[in-house]
Amino acid sequence: MTEKAPGYRIHKFPKTRIASNDVCSVGLEKHHIPALLEIDVTEAREKIRVYKRKKGRISFTAWLVKTIALTIRDYDLVAAYHTGKRKLVVFSDINVGLAVEKEINGQRVPMPLLIEKVPERSLESITLQINDARNQEIMEKDVVLQRKSTITERLYFMLPGFLRRTVWRFMLKHPRMAFARMGNVAVTSVGMIGRANGWFIPISVHPACFGIGKISKKPVVVDDKIEIREVLNLTVLLDHDVVDGALMARFTSALTNNIEKGAGL
Repeated sequence: MTEKAPGYRIHKFPKTRIASNDVCSVGLEKHHIPALLEIDVTEAREKIRVYKRKKGRISFTAWLVKTIALTIRDYDLVAAYHTGKRKLVVFSDINVGLAVEKEINGQRVPMPLLIEKVPERSLESITLQINDARNQEIMEKDVVLQRKSTITERLYFMLPGFLRRTVWRFMLKHPRMAFARMGNVAVTSVGMIGRANGWFIPISVHPACFGIGKISKKPVVVDDKIEIREVLNLTVLLDHDVVDGALMARFTSALTNNIEKGAGL
């Protein structure tokens, strides 16, 4: 909604932006370490094209979400919630919160979509869930996708800012509550929109967060020869209260290898 006045206009954003602002405020309190990766996805993209021709419709985002989850399954501490002074809560499942861009009153805003038990899901079912969420019609009163907003969720937006942020801090201190509502991994692909070639560093309250950037063609050394390859810019955020640098290095190395080889395709 926009109110016009001489010399300026007042732009009113949807309710979901309020939650995004609260996440940013609380997320800045976490000790995330960012890793900016360049990953050669030439082989993976070709395998996806072959998969589409021979097996079924899948998307690059759906495959990347599952590859991230499968890698985390082997390094499950990276998605653990820190609680108390010396405890980590490591969940058996990997549930991914994906930001899906939706249009509300002519404005495009991110909406949360929870993809549960990702390692056990097929690529087709993940693709379908993402596409259904993107195509779903929503109203301004909606604050979540693929289910009706609860009374509690609607009341949240009526609270003053400090109380809304207190709700987030309370939830993060109770990992089972946080996991049920937003999973233990966040993925956002806003970096794929537009033509900007680079990385973006998201802000998140999740233990692990992944920012999918743009895929661009770059010269890469392959077998001592320079080739033009498709390269993905990927940002990885891991909570330093949960993992140290050595584990982060091993995890990002394994993730890079799985993505470059087109794991699961």
